[in-house]
Amino acid sequence: MEDVRIEFDVPAEMRDGTILRADVFRPGHGGPWPVLLVRSPYNKQDPGILATLDPLAAVRRGYLVVIQDTRGRYRSEGEWEPLRHEQADGYDSVRWAATLPGANGRVGMYGPSYLGNAQWMAAAGKPPELAAIAPAFTWSDPFDGLFARGGAIELGLGGNWSLQQGANQLGRRFHDVPEERHRRLVALVSELDTLADGGYWELPADAFPAFVRHEVPDLGYQRALADPEVVAACRVSDKHDRIDLPTLNIGGWYDVFLQGTLDNYRAMSAAGRPARLLVGPWSHRSQGGHQQGEVNFGLAANERSLDLRTTRTDLELDWFDEWLRPERAAENADPTRPVRLFVTGVNRWRDEPDWPLARAVDTALYLGPDGTLVFDPPGPDAEPDTFRYDPADPVRTHGGQILLAGEYPPGPFDQHRVERRSDVLVYTGAPLADDLEVTGRIRVVLVAGSSAPGTDWVARLCDVDPDGISRNLTDGIVRVSLVPGEPVEHEIDLWSIGHVFRRGHRLRVQVTSSNFPRWDRNLNNGGTGTAMVVAEQTVYHDATRPSRIILPVVPGGEPG
Repeated sequence: MEDVRIEFDVPAEMRDGTILRADVFRPGHGGPWPVLLVRSPYNKQDPGILATLDPLAAVRRGYLVVIQDTRGRYRSEGEWEPLRHEQADGYDSVRWAATLPGANGRVGMYGPSYLGNAQWMAAAGKPPELAAIAPAFTWSDPFDGLFARGGAIELGLGGNWSLQQGANQLGRRFHDVPEERHRRLVALVSELDTLADGGYWELPADAFPAFVRHEVPDLGYQRALADPEVVAACRVSDKHDRIDLPTLNIGGWYDVFLQGTLDNYRAMSAAGRPARLLVGPWSHRSQGGHQQGEVNFGLAANERSLDLRTTRTDLELDWFDEWLRPERAAENADPTRPVRLFVTGVNRWRDEPDWPLARAVDTALYLGPDGTLVFDPPGPDAEPDTFRYDPADPVRTHGGQILLAGEYPPGPFDQHRVERRSDVLVYTGAPLADDLEVTGRIRVVLVAGSSAPGTDWVARLCDVDPDGISRNLTDGIVRVSLVPGEPVEHEIDLWSIGHVFRRGHRLRVQVTSSNFPRWDRNLNNGGTGTAMVVAEQTVYHDATRPSRIILPVVPGGEPG
């Protein structure tokens, strides 16, 4: 099918009379066709968005594709209130798209990030024409990766994203005042360009003063606390039981919403809904290359040459064929293995019957004296380790599952500059005699105390190669209130990995109290004001207070 017809700015009226506009891509001949609907706040004609969505590939497969600007964005009417209207507008848009000329009445939805959440919200509204969704790189619980994590604010994500979206708002607000529009845009771009050394450091972090300066709507923690309706409007984790649709869930090991993708898949699968899961060695904005951070994962990791067999786009379209065009569906992947994971360390794709892996066994490694990390529980006389945490000099973010200003790229990086700091405790295992696979959700049980009435604990798992280079795999944070000086057991959720530590490599755990600007700094003052207090931190690892990391170890590793 060669001919493609494109219709621009097609209006759709929402239930309150607001007009949203979409570009519609149709095959030049034939029909009727199933519809693939995308709802985006990022400009339906943005080249990057179009490259990600590839509507022409879908049209060539016999789909009618609709890419719509969400409410208050670009060509659509209304006010931009991030996340608030996606269930109602999504429902109305699905029903409208199903009646477009050439449509056959069956609708699927796809797209990443905000576009992925918009799918979940539309599905929760249960429009009868919606037959399948393919959300990618999106969250489940907004307080586990979007607004916050472990009680700490997702400062780096919220600040950067909200300011970026402000450009369109300023353009709309000052459309008829070009000089003022230009002045405001220059100031906003300057703010974005200097976030790393400027706005991220401003206090109070929960208010993020830059939002007020530039009068832009925020996707920040303060808004979440002040507006529970917005939280409810974007929370997926409490809507799984209302969604009776096939879902294709796509994520990346270095994506800021990795765990949300895994949790969404797990909930739908456990409820008996048709569900598939694809997880690559990808970050939020990068799936089209084979490099993440400092690691080359190989050409087969690239979404455009997936396992040297297909592309991510073709995989998605094959899956939509199954639910929207079953009469033309090709032979798909083994239905008994709906999970496809890229296992880092060995850098291979593998199909699995489910997530989490039933054969994985939770295995403890204990923090020990002299920076050791061992499988045997500690003895009774091990002395605790201490460090001083100064909020004025936090540990800087260096890689990971992040989406921050450009100075902070995601992925795996050499952790030397982090581990040489005096406020980072490092615990390292012996060289492995055999490969060790760890696939699943990881947690650190940390017995620790602080001189402060409230503080943060950050833990990170790393892989140390035979040359001594330590690269991050995953990390987590927990924000706690406590009685100063009293040891307390805390659990830190490090989310999930699928990784093989090769023979001769070593496991390493970092423990510290900050990862800034990914997460906001705990000022150690009990949450009163902006005065900073230096805290004396103590980590225990003796027989009665064993600190440990719990790893889902896969016996024998390969195969799936």
